[in-house]
Amino acid sequence: MIDTHCHLDFDHFDEDREQVIARALEAGLTAMITIGVDLATSQNAIALAEAHDAVYATVGIHPNNVASAGLTLEETIGRLRDLAAHPKVVAIGECGLDYYWDKAPRDQQAEWFTAQLDLCSELAMPVVIHNRESTDDVLAVLQAWREGDDRPLPGVLHSFSGTWDEGAQAAAMGFFLGITGPITFKNASRNRRIAANLPADHMLIETDAPFLTPHPHRGERNEPAYVRFVAERIAGVRGESTEAVAEQTTRNARRLFRLGDAG
Repeated sequence: MIDTHCHLDFDHFDEDREQVIARALEAGLTAMITIGVDLATSQNAIALAEAHDAVYATVGIHPNNVASAGLTLEETIGRLRDLAAHPKVVAIGECGLDYYWDKAPRDQQAEWFTAQLDLCSELAMPVVIHNRESTDDVLAVLQAWREGDDRPLPGVLHSFSGTWDEGAQAAAMGFFLGITGPITFKNASRNRRIAANLPADHMLIETDAPFLTPHPHRGERNEPAYVRFVAERIAGVRGESTEAVAEQTTRNARRLFRLGDAG
């Protein structure tokens, strides 16, 4: 299994980070992708990837951080370009639109999102997309971007929480959908419908650790080892074995992020 989205550098893990990574490997994970949300966490993600064979990194600016980036957009893109040259950086992101927290003007969020998508095109790298209460606008931005970038594997909509129709639209554009812990919650019928109907070759599993902890650990800190609970619930709604879901999502992650033999 591969946890395609976690935040191992966050201070929630400061006291036991090495043990968390060890538990993930013991649980059968072959890789974890730790996600940058600003320049500092992007650098931290690279440092963790350098220190651990099974850890890979992304670099990007989260929409909640664009107003506090401290550099101009052009300067920030230049820094991301340099960071993305590291051999263990596998994607640009987490970037996108967040209308829940609304920590930056929406036009600024869109400008920074589009600039990072353009960097993906320049570097031929996939994108990791954050979308919260903004799915219509995210899909509109992606549709415009895809008119000039028709690579077959453009990226993933992380922790997808839109409707089935929106998910199908994203998949039709070539995107993967990341499925996280909420699929295990009692009231998550929409998440389960998406997991049940999504083409198998467009699905990834994630934890978003330390957040979105799945049942039966809901209320605790999340960690990559718990991605197996996501795989188990997907298997249940699809009528498949957990092993089949783990194998398929591992193949998908390897294809999208070009992880070679990881898995």
